[in-house]
Amino acid sequence: MPTKSSTGTTSARKTASHPTTAKETTSKKKTSAQRKYSPKAGEYVEEEMKEMKEGKLKSGRSGKKVRNPKQAVAIGLSKARKAGEKVPAKPRRKAA
Repeated sequence: MPTKSSTGTTSARKTASHPTTAKETTSKKKTSAQRKYSPKAGEYVEEEMKEMKEGKLKSGRSGKKVRNPKQAVAIGLSKARKAGEKVPAKPRRKAA
């Protein structure tokens, strides 16, 4: 029979560990098969971000300086796609 402690709870309850559910264990682990972007694609984005911060990154046709980080990411992903890296397709717009 478990003994009572000064707080009124039994010692058996104190030693019991928190049960983990199957959902918790599977969500923590991520395998390479689940990756959406290849590591090489991330390198392209890093390179473009660095250029943007230095003020050297220019946009496509107009040649204007890129100041928006989102635009720098888009340019990096575009270059990764052209190089054949694993990158999801561009989101499609809904027809109006």
